[in-house]
Amino acid sequence: MPQRSGSNFSVKYNLYGDMVFKIAMVHLGNKEDAEETMQEAFYKLLYKSPNFHNDDHEKAWLIRITVNLCRDILRSVWRKRVVTMEELDNYSNDPSDSNILKDIINLPAKYKSVIYLYYFEDYPIKQISEILNVKESAIKMRLQRGRQLLKMELEGNENE
Repeated sequence: MPQRSGSNFSVKYNLYGDMVFKIAMVHLGNKEDAEETMQEAFYKLLYKSPNFHNDDHEKAWLIRITVNLCRDILRSVWRKRVVTMEELDNYSNDPSDSNILKDIINLPAKYKSVIYLYYFEDYPIKQISEILNVKESAIKMRLQRGRQLLKMELEGNENE
């Protein structure tokens, strides 16, 4: 299958690789599944992507593909229900980010993407809504509830 003309894998990988991997880690909680998701997302980017209007459109498409691939893995019959976080520290430059990512992993699935995209990738609510194909009001509610759950988790950790 020929690669699309004009696309340069190493440039795309360097530009988006870290983000795709972190999104997958937040959703899946282990390196192997995150790497598999990353490979599949880049395969789709190189061979099955639409024509993009601009770089933001391409990035949003890749985020959506990554989130959907994670959901597919989580729905898989073969997926173990144990979420491991053994190597999360290795994928974050800031130790406090690593601790927060561990708490985000424990959130219900519908809050993970919204929290990650808003706080780690700095997307505004409107763009998150477009990427995930969810109404803005639902994104706001998921952010609010996700923050509440994180706050309860963080307060619980302080009391222990």
